[in-house]
Amino acid sequence: MAVDPEDEEFDLRVSLETVAIVIDHAHAIQEEDETDADEDADEPDGSDAELDEESLSAFISELNEEEQTALIALAWVGRGDYEAEEWEEALKVAAERGAGKDTATYLLTMDMLGDLLGEGLAAFGIAAEEIER
Repeated sequence: MAVDPEDEEFDLRVSLETVAIVIDHAHAIQEEDETDADEDADEPDGSDAELDEESLSAFISELNEEEQTALIALAWVGRGDYEAEEWEEALKVAAERGAGKDTATYLLTMDMLGDLLGEGLAAFGIAAEEIER
């Protein structure tokens, strides 16, 4: 079944605010990881990045299963594994593959998670920068 993001009945299954929070945290982690890589070896190893990862992991873990599944599917759309019109299929596969697994760990191992989620939103005509936080 094709999904039309312009349809008022369209349901992303996760709030835009939640997606924006994950995007912001993921970008912060990525920036800290890049900064840590550029710093001297004498500096402590990414303690801020580790705290941010723990915080983001806890936030994702507190979401309900449907919201977690939607984040995975949205990242897959952003990565190009699915088109926006294949949203229901992406959700179905994400739910099947994610059953009983730690969604937060899976998402945090994705390179450029914030960008993937932003691209996923863009596929639905939603600009992450315009979401109120």
